[in-house]
Order: sequence, then structure tokens, then C-alpha cells
Amino acid sequence: MLPGVNSGGTQGLAAGRIHSPGIAAVRSGGTAGGLRTGSTMSRMTRMDESGIRRLPSFRHRRSLREEIAETLRRAVISGELKPGVVYSAPSLAEQFDVSSTPVREAMLDLAKEGLVEIARNKGFRVTHLSAAELDQITELRLLIEVPVIRRIAETGVAPEHIATLRPLAEAIDDAARRRDLIAHVTIDMEFHLTLLGLGGNPRLVEIVRSLRTSSRIYGLRTLAEGSLLFDSSHEHVELLDAIEAGDADAAEDLARRHVGHVRGIWAAENAPEHEAPGA
Repeated sequence: MLPGVNSGGTQGLAAGRIHSPGIAAVRSGGTAGGLRTGSTMSRMTRMDESGIRRLPSFRHRRSLREEIAETLRRAVISGELKPGVVYSAPSLAEQFDVSSTPVREAMLDLAKEGLVEIARNKGFRVTHLSAAELDQITELRLLIEVPVIRRIAETGVAPEHIATLRPLAEAIDDAARRRDLIAHVTIDMEFHLTLLGLGGNPRLVEIVRSLRTSSRIYGLRTLAEGSLLFDSSHEHVELLDAIEAGDADAAEDLARRHVGHVRGIWAAENAPEHEAPGA
């Protein structure tokens, strides 16, 4: 349980603290995503062949904002940050030992992803969707994803695309066996969007990305119980097998079953004993 920091219900992070190597490095004057705060200027003295000083490459290096966003994203997905509870940027900033600005920016990034919503003049709360809203998302996903997957199976998929998707499907299975929920939802998203991308409609892929993002934290606790996580995960391998075989009927049935399976898991998660605070 995360302790409140004031009587208004706004919460900071638990005393055990959320850990991020990048943020810890910033505290100690080290690197954040590879960026060392005290040594940048010393590396600017390198010369290229023309004798002109070269600036250091910052490619693939993450900012403090990105480090915080990733840490909070994991806390949301893992359930450490609870739906319906308001968290203030200053309280989170105190936890990270940074100013409020990068924390607020990170939370705005999560709001764009649909993981949190802005509580005006209070902070941010993890998004909570009603059963009706989850039904609407399910209906849209069935209308969009199922016919596209059928068409992909009918037209056929090049071996190189199967070679890209197969490791993702197997990695989802592996994450399920390890009960690694963070890896599971991340790779699951990549698999489905990559597969749908074979349909040749990037706008459709972005719509599905939005639908899946807004609902991806639901059902995780239920999935982690018993064999549900592995059962749901193995459907990706079965779906890819059907597509590779050109079996459009089987692919359509599996796609429909998979989305329906997810909705059933959401229903279990939304049972009264799992209701989020303030729901």
C-alpha cells in the first residue's frame, strides 16, 4: 500500500521507493541514460579530420524526463501506482530527489499514452475505465483487428515478416513463464502492432495502438494468477501458425477468441473485490 502524503488523498511513492538506475546515477552525479553531467564539455574537444571540434553524440541517450517516465510507466503497469489514486508531481519529485519539472513532464507523457489522467490542481491519477468503456474498446478491437488479420492470412505473409514476428510470439510466452508483466505487455503490444502493420494501413495501426494503450493495465493481476497468463500468451503462437499456414478461418477465429479472452480477463479484474479506489 502506498502511504498518503497529505489528508487530501494525494499520494507519494512507498517508503521502499521506486528504483531506477538512471535516476540514481543522476543523484550521484553520474549518468542518466548515458549522459554524464560533469564530463560533457571535456569530450567536446575531440577533433574530426578537418580539425573542427566535434560535439559528442547523444544518440540513444535518454533524458531525465524519459528515465522518470519509464520508471513511472513500469509502476503503473505493475500496479504499484493504483488506479483512481491522485499522485502529486512534487511528492514524486521528492522520491526521485529531482525538481518537479521533469516529473510533471514525464506524467504528461504518460497522460498522452492513456496511462494516467490529469487531476486539475492536484496531480495525476492512474486511468480507471468502467466496464462499459472496456466493452466499447473490445467492440472496436473486434471490428478492426479481426477482419484485418483474416485479410493478412488470405493474402499471405512473406517469410521475412514471419521471421520478425516469430521471436516476438515466443518472447511473449517466455515473459509469461517468468511472470514478467512489464515485458509481457511491452512485447505483446509490439507483436500486435507489427502484425496489423502488414495490412498496409498505418492509420488503423495507430487507432489500435490508442485502444490497446488505454486498456493495457487491465487484467494484469488476474493474468498473473494460475495459468491464465501463459494460456493467453500462447494464443500469439497459435495465431502466427495459422497465418503462416494461410488458414484464414483459423486466424480469424483465433483473433476473435483472443480479444474476447482479454475482455473476460478484464471482467474478472473489474469484479467488486478488485474495484479501484474511488471507482
